[in-house]
Amino acid sequence: MGIIGWIVLGLIAGAIAKAILPGRQGGGWLATLLLGVVGALVGGFVGGAIFGVELETFFSIETWLVAIGGSVLVLFLYGLITRGSRR
Repeated sequence: MGIIGWIVLGLIAGAIAKAILPGRQGGGWLATLLLGVVGALVGGFVGGAIFGVELETFFSIETWLVAIGGSVLVLFLYGLITRGSRR
């Protein structure tokens, strides 16, 4: 998958993760993009290590599930870290 595929996958996975985990995570579309790309990488690493799932093709359901799962995990951790910094 090319860099454009990673960016599109990350943006969509980050947006879906923000929809799944409601709350005040903050950040605009750039933060969502970065969250999604990092989440897709984390999900790909964890999915490959534990379940044997790889992020190879853009239109594979496994790729999307792993990327969204990783994005939800990264968003959750980001919310825990930044919870005390907002009022």
